[in-house]
Amino acid sequence: MNHAPCCGHSRRAFLCSAATAAVAAGFAPAAVAGATPAPAGGVPAPALRPFDLADVDLGEGPFLHAQRMTEAYLLRLQPDRLLHNFRVNAGLAPRAPVYGGWESAGIWEDINCHGHTLGHYLSACALAWRSTRDRRFRQRVDYIADELAACQRASGTGLVCAFAKGPALVAAHLRGEPITGVPWYTLHKIFAGLRDGALLAESARSREVLLRLADWAVIATAPLTDAQFEAMLDTEHGGMNEVFADLHAMTGKPEYRDLARRFSHKAILEPLSQERDHLDGLHANTQIPKIVGFARVYEATGDTAYRNAAAFFWKTVAQTRSFATGGHGDNEHFFPMADFASHVFSAKGGETCCQHNMLRLTRALFLRDPQADYADYYERVLYNGILASQDPDSGMVTYFQGARPGYMKLYHTPEDSFWCCTGTGMENHVKYRDSIYFRGDDSIVVNLFIPSTVRWAERDAVLTQTTAFPERPSTLLKWALKRPTEATLKLRHPRWSKEATVLVNGRAVARSRHPGSFVDVRRAWENGDQVELVLAMHLAIDRAPAAPDIVAFTYGPLVLAGALGREGLQDGADVIVNERLYGAYNDGPFTTPQLAGDPEDILGRIRPGPEPLHFTVPSSTGAPVRLVPYFRIAHERYATYWPTTAS
Repeated sequence: MNHAPCCGHSRRAFLCSAATAAVAAGFAPAAVAGATPAPAGGVPAPALRPFDLADVDLGEGPFLHAQRMTEAYLLRLQPDRLLHNFRVNAGLAPRAPVYGGWESAGIWEDINCHGHTLGHYLSACALAWRSTRDRRFRQRVDYIADELAACQRASGTGLVCAFAKGPALVAAHLRGEPITGVPWYTLHKIFAGLRDGALLAESARSREVLLRLADWAVIATAPLTDAQFEAMLDTEHGGMNEVFADLHAMTGKPEYRDLARRFSHKAILEPLSQERDHLDGLHANTQIPKIVGFARVYEATGDTAYRNAAAFFWKTVAQTRSFATGGHGDNEHFFPMADFASHVFSAKGGETCCQHNMLRLTRALFLRDPQADYADYYERVLYNGILASQDPDSGMVTYFQGARPGYMKLYHTPEDSFWCCTGTGMENHVKYRDSIYFRGDDSIVVNLFIPSTVRWAERDAVLTQTTAFPERPSTLLKWALKRPTEATLKLRHPRWSKEATVLVNGRAVARSRHPGSFVDVRRAWENGDQVELVLAMHLAIDRAPAAPDIVAFTYGPLVLAGALGREGLQDGADVIVNERLYGAYNDGPFTTPQLAGDPEDILGRIRPGPEPLHFTVPSSTGAPVRLVPYFRIAHERYATYWPTTAS
């Protein structure tokens, strides 16, 4: 096969054919804005299309701050250290010492996912380049792709890996032998990073390396019977079905589509497609990437079993298995919701990777079925899971975000951790702009209330959003137009706001009393027209039906956390290496304040504080508790759920 770099019209054709892959994968639009190829036979086109990351700018606020912190971290990391084991396995001398943690041998060797960080790093740099056009990020994508190409040449195979046992681990897995590790999980990160390098950073070398790696996988897995392949999928394998569906969209090669089907775990697909919830006890983040892949395989094949499985999984996890923050699980596993009281106070709840992947799934489903419930969930997780996961001072991120009363957020070290959530964390904070706006044929959807500007090239239109949300529950949008333009502006009326009012140039034109919907405003817009959306945020209680006396308090989409101070903590006590010891760090005695009374009575006693989004609530064991948005908690103990007690 010819893997020569694309150029001229052929390069444009490659980018256009790849558009659906980037759109439906849930992270970014096509590298060519507005390019939407014909879907697979029998598959309707998506209802909405995203905007290119390059067509959206963030304004000042917490999301832009988080992006800048991650950009700085990405530029501090040294690609040669991430490439160390890849070069060793290819018989080449490494150029720099390997990083620590999950990238090194020692106590982490049984994980055997050395090299996963490089894949996440490629994705993050591609996203950062697409978002900022800072050439340093694209240079890093091309450099890493060049180095991986050198590894392929030196080893004489398309496989590139960094496992401690090298390609032998993959070979043993393909033979069906017992192994320690997750080779396909790790390889998925490399596939995804190269895909993102090709689609988002427009790196021809990334595409070449990716296709060689993909062709290796086709040949390596061909001898397996369907039963052998299914048995192999009992081991965590990331979203391998997703990347091969993307590869099919990029190339049209049927063998990639067929391998996407083979990598779709039937033991998970079949019950979900029949709307049977069999998730209790399953490792959560093993499953979610498979489900993202199901949504993509539907795009590639038209088989509605994949679509139905993805939609039912989302409904089950987002609406019946999630905490107030939108996270889920205990010690990385789904648990029976009847046992909520036994799991909610774990230090190992809410794995951040799960929130990352649930948002990717949510976005993919929303593009096809733009329901406000998807958007509401996305917003909830974005604030209380993703934004909340980053240390605003260092840019480091969490693994778990548990609700053990009086515990604290724990962050990875810059060079000696490299957990899975470190990798997804690199991506999370450089793609905030990907879901603020969407567009239809003659409509633009305002999905999130974040200071930003979007350029709608087809209409020669620019829409700028100015907002202090969530400090104030309103947002102002202003059109810059070269000519009057008729279009529908679709504004989200969140379920957390009882009413929504829309004003155009200061005059009320629409009122909605239907939370969980979109308010449509259609007119011939003129240059300078201003649209204000006014919402209302309310204090509320969030609780699980199986444990109604254990409650969290919310304000609009925000979870309010008790800010409990630093008693018993030393400086740096929240920076850790080993994520397996969550619950053991900072485990000295600590007495958490108690809230007494019926939950509704406690809610009624919450009072606004002196600053926006700050509240106080009386405690039965001492001074009033200060409540602040959970995403603003850092470097101190906190509580998000409260076991209420009788007065």
